[in-house]
Amino acid sequence: MTVKALSFVDGLNGDSQVVDLGCGTGGQTMVLAQNIAGHITGVDRFPGFISVFNDNARKLGVQHRVRGVVGSMESLSFPQEGLDLIWSEGAIASIGFERGLNYWKQFLKPGGHVAITYESWFTDERPAEIEKWWTDAVPEMNTVGHNVVTMQKAGYVPVAVFLLPEHCWTENYFIPRHVAGRELLARYAGNSKVEALVANMEYEAELYSKYKQYYGYAFFIGKKA
Repeated sequence: MTVKALSFVDGLNGDSQVVDLGCGTGGQTMVLAQNIAGHITGVDRFPGFISVFNDNARKLGVQHRVRGVVGSMESLSFPQEGLDLIWSEGAIASIGFERGLNYWKQFLKPGGHVAITYESWFTDERPAEIEKWWTDAVPEMNTVGHNVVTMQKAGYVPVAVFLLPEHCWTENYFIPRHVAGRELLARYAGNSKVEALVANMEYEAELYSKYKQYYGYAFFIGKKA
Protein backbone atom coordinates (compact mmCIF):
# COMPACT_ATOMS: atom_id res chain seq x y z
CA MET A 1 0.00 0.00 0.00
CA THR A 2 2.96 2.30 0.60
CA VAL A 3 4.06 1.97 -3.02
CA LYS A 4 0.51 2.50 -4.28
CA ALA A 5 0.15 5.69 -2.24
CA LEU A 6 3.55 6.91 -3.40
CA SER A 7 2.45 6.56 -7.03
CA PHE A 8 0.12 9.53 -6.50
CA VAL A 9 2.96 11.82 -5.37
CA ASP A 10 4.80 13.66 -8.13
CA GLY A 11 7.76 16.02 -8.30
CA LEU A 12 10.19 14.09 -6.09
CA ASN A 13 13.90 13.90 -6.92
CA GLY A 14 17.28 13.33 -5.29
CA ASP A 15 17.09 16.66 -3.47
CA SER A 16 13.62 16.09 -2.03
CA GLN A 17 13.13 16.29 1.73
CA VAL A 18 10.74 13.68 3.11
CA VAL A 19 9.58 13.09 6.69
CA ASP A 20 7.85 9.99 8.05
CA LEU A 21 6.01 10.90 11.26
CA GLY A 22 5.35 8.14 13.75
CA CYS A 23 7.75 5.99 11.76
CA GLY A 24 8.13 3.18 14.29
CA THR A 25 10.95 0.85 13.30
CA GLY A 26 10.72 2.06 9.71
CA GLY A 27 9.03 -0.73 7.79
CA GLN A 28 7.21 1.64 5.44
CA THR A 29 10.10 4.13 5.51
CA MET A 30 12.49 1.60 4.02
CA VAL A 31 9.93 0.94 1.27
CA LEU A 32 9.93 4.67 0.56
CA ALA A 33 13.73 4.67 0.48
CA GLN A 34 13.72 1.92 -2.14
CA ASN A 35 11.33 3.86 -4.36
CA ILE A 36 12.47 7.49 -4.12
CA ALA A 37 15.91 9.07 -4.20
CA GLY A 38 15.46 11.91 -1.72
CA HIS A 39 16.47 12.38 1.90
CA ILE A 40 14.12 10.81 4.44
CA THR A 41 13.86 11.55 8.16
CA GLY A 42 11.86 9.23 10.38
CA VAL A 43 10.43 10.72 13.57
CA ASP A 44 9.18 8.69 16.52
CA ARG A 45 8.98 9.35 20.25
CA PHE A 46 10.34 5.93 21.26
CA PRO A 47 14.17 5.68 21.27
CA GLY A 48 14.02 1.90 20.94
CA PHE A 49 12.11 2.19 17.67
CA ILE A 50 14.56 4.75 16.33
CA SER A 51 17.51 2.52 17.18
CA VAL A 52 16.00 -0.31 15.13
CA PHE A 53 15.05 2.19 12.40
CA ASN A 54 18.67 3.29 11.97
CA ASP A 55 19.88 -0.31 12.04
CA ASN A 56 17.42 -1.10 9.24
CA ALA A 57 18.69 1.86 7.21
CA ARG A 58 22.25 0.61 7.58
CA LYS A 59 21.28 -2.92 6.55
CA LEU A 60 19.61 -1.49 3.45
CA GLY A 61 22.65 0.67 2.71
CA VAL A 62 20.71 3.94 2.72
CA GLN A 63 21.98 5.42 6.00
CA HIS A 64 23.57 8.33 4.09
CA ARG A 65 20.12 9.67 3.21
CA VAL A 66 17.72 7.95 5.62
CA ARG A 67 17.91 8.61 9.37
CA GLY A 68 15.66 8.25 12.35
CA VAL A 69 15.40 10.81 15.15
CA VAL A 70 13.57 10.83 18.45
CA GLY A 71 10.87 13.48 18.43
CA SER A 72 7.18 14.29 18.53
CA MET A 73 4.88 14.88 15.58
CA GLU A 74 3.28 17.55 17.75
CA SER A 75 6.47 19.62 18.04
CA LEU A 76 8.54 19.56 14.85
CA SER A 77 11.77 21.49 14.29
CA PHE A 78 11.94 21.39 10.49
CA PRO A 79 12.29 24.66 8.53
CA GLN A 80 9.11 26.36 7.44
CA GLU A 81 8.15 25.25 3.91
CA GLY A 82 11.19 22.99 3.77
CA LEU A 83 9.59 19.59 3.12
CA ASP A 84 8.42 18.02 -0.12
CA LEU A 85 6.48 15.18 1.45
CA ILE A 86 5.08 14.34 4.88
CA TRP A 87 4.27 10.67 5.33
CA SER A 88 2.46 9.04 8.25
CA GLU A 89 0.97 5.55 8.39
CA GLY A 90 -1.27 4.64 11.31
CA ALA A 91 -0.04 7.44 13.56
CA ILE A 92 -1.96 10.68 13.01
CA ALA A 93 -4.68 9.67 15.50
CA SER A 94 -2.24 10.48 18.31
CA ILE A 95 -2.37 14.17 17.37
CA GLY A 96 -5.76 14.17 15.66
CA PHE A 97 -6.58 14.16 11.96
CA GLU A 98 -7.63 17.80 11.66
CA ARG A 99 -5.02 19.13 14.07
CA GLY A 100 -2.22 17.18 12.41
CA LEU A 101 -3.10 18.34 8.91
CA ASN A 102 -3.29 21.96 10.02
CA TYR A 103 -0.06 21.89 12.05
CA TRP A 104 2.05 19.97 9.55
CA LYS A 105 1.09 22.14 6.58
CA GLN A 106 3.47 24.95 7.61
CA PHE A 107 6.44 22.64 7.05
CA LEU A 108 5.48 21.72 3.48
CA LYS A 109 6.69 23.61 0.45
CA PRO A 110 3.93 25.04 -1.76
CA GLY A 111 2.81 22.08 -3.83
CA GLY A 112 4.26 19.62 -1.32
CA HIS A 113 2.33 16.46 -0.47
CA VAL A 114 0.96 14.79 2.61
CA ALA A 115 0.17 11.06 2.63
CA ILE A 116 -1.49 9.55 5.69
CA THR A 117 -3.58 6.60 6.78
CA TYR A 118 -6.41 7.12 9.22
CA GLU A 119 -9.24 5.11 10.74
CA SER A 120 -12.47 5.97 8.92
CA TRP A 121 -16.10 4.94 8.78
CA PHE A 122 -17.22 3.47 5.47
CA THR A 123 -20.92 4.15 6.13
CA ASP A 124 -22.96 6.98 7.61
CA GLU A 125 -24.67 4.61 10.05
CA ARG A 126 -23.30 1.57 11.93
CA PRO A 127 -24.26 -0.74 14.81
CA ALA A 128 -24.11 0.73 18.31
CA GLU A 129 -21.54 -1.78 19.56
CA ILE A 130 -18.84 -0.80 17.09
CA GLU A 131 -19.83 2.88 17.20
CA LYS A 132 -19.19 2.95 20.95
CA TRP A 133 -15.86 1.14 20.66
CA TRP A 134 -14.42 3.61 18.18
CA THR A 135 -15.99 6.68 19.77
CA ASP A 136 -14.12 5.76 22.95
CA ALA A 137 -10.87 4.97 21.10
CA VAL A 138 -10.81 7.75 18.49
CA PRO A 139 -13.48 10.36 19.33
CA GLU A 140 -13.00 12.38 16.14
CA MET A 141 -13.24 9.36 13.81
CA ASN A 142 -15.49 10.17 10.86
CA THR A 143 -16.47 9.00 7.39
CA VAL A 144 -14.04 8.91 4.48
CA GLY A 145 -15.98 11.68 2.75
CA HIS A 146 -15.94 13.90 5.83
CA ASN A 147 -12.20 13.40 6.18
CA VAL A 148 -11.66 14.51 2.58
CA VAL A 149 -13.58 17.71 3.34
CA THR A 150 -11.45 18.20 6.47
CA MET A 151 -8.33 17.89 4.32
CA GLN A 152 -9.67 20.52 1.92
CA LYS A 153 -10.51 22.92 4.74
CA ALA A 154 -6.96 22.51 6.07
CA GLY A 155 -5.59 23.84 2.79
CA TYR A 156 -4.89 20.74 0.72
CA VAL A 157 -6.10 19.66 -2.68
CA PRO A 158 -7.16 15.99 -2.40
CA VAL A 159 -5.12 13.92 -4.86
CA ALA A 160 -6.23 10.37 -4.07
CA VAL A 161 -8.09 8.33 -1.47
CA PHE A 162 -8.26 4.55 -1.25
CA LEU A 163 -9.23 1.97 1.36
CA LEU A 164 -6.67 -0.42 2.80
CA PRO A 165 -7.57 -4.09 2.21
CA GLU A 166 -8.56 -6.44 5.00
CA HIS A 167 -5.20 -8.24 5.08
CA CYS A 168 -3.50 -5.02 6.20
CA TRP A 169 -5.46 -5.32 9.45
CA THR A 170 -5.22 -9.06 9.92
CA GLU A 171 -1.62 -9.77 8.86
CA ASN A 172 -0.02 -6.58 10.17
CA TYR A 173 -2.07 -5.99 13.30
CA PHE A 174 -4.41 -8.64 14.66
CA ILE A 175 -2.30 -11.77 14.04
CA PRO A 176 0.89 -10.29 15.61
CA ARG A 177 -1.19 -8.94 18.50
CA HIS A 178 -2.75 -12.34 19.08
CA VAL A 179 0.69 -13.94 19.25
CA ALA A 180 1.91 -11.21 21.61
CA GLY A 181 -1.17 -11.70 23.78
CA ARG A 182 -0.52 -15.43 24.13
CA GLU A 183 3.07 -14.69 25.12
CA LEU A 184 1.96 -12.18 27.74
CA LEU A 185 -0.49 -14.64 29.27
CA ALA A 186 2.22 -17.30 29.47
CA ARG A 187 4.74 -14.90 30.98
CA TYR A 188 2.36 -13.34 33.50
CA ALA A 189 0.08 -16.27 34.28
CA GLY A 190 -2.55 -15.34 36.85
CA ASN A 191 -2.01 -11.58 36.51
CA SER A 192 -5.51 -10.11 36.32
CA LYS A 193 -4.38 -6.87 34.66
CA VAL A 194 -2.60 -8.75 31.88
CA GLU A 195 -5.60 -11.03 31.45
CA ALA A 196 -7.88 -7.99 31.12
CA LEU A 197 -5.53 -6.37 28.60
CA VAL A 198 -5.38 -9.48 26.42
CA ALA A 199 -9.15 -9.94 26.67
CA ASN A 200 -9.61 -6.39 25.39
CA MET A 201 -7.20 -7.07 22.52
CA GLU A 202 -9.14 -10.20 21.56
CA TYR A 203 -12.43 -8.29 21.78
CA GLU A 204 -11.13 -5.70 19.33
CA ALA A 205 -10.23 -8.48 16.88
CA GLU A 206 -13.71 -10.00 17.27
CA LEU A 207 -15.29 -6.63 16.56
CA TYR A 208 -13.31 -6.25 13.35
CA SER A 209 -14.34 -9.71 12.18
CA LYS A 210 -17.96 -8.86 12.92
CA TYR A 211 -18.12 -5.27 11.65
CA LYS A 212 -15.29 -4.83 9.12
CA GLN A 213 -17.73 -3.69 6.43
CA TYR A 214 -18.37 -0.54 8.46
CA TYR A 215 -14.85 0.76 9.06
CA GLY A 216 -11.16 0.48 8.32
CA TYR A 217 -8.12 2.47 7.34
CA ALA A 218 -8.07 4.79 4.35
CA PHE A 219 -5.05 6.35 2.67
CA PHE A 220 -5.41 10.10 2.08
CA ILE A 221 -3.00 11.86 -0.28
CA GLY A 222 -3.20 15.64 -0.55
CA LYS A 223 -1.24 18.48 -2.09
CA LYS A 224 -0.64 21.78 -0.31
CA ALA A 225 -2.63 24.44 -2.11
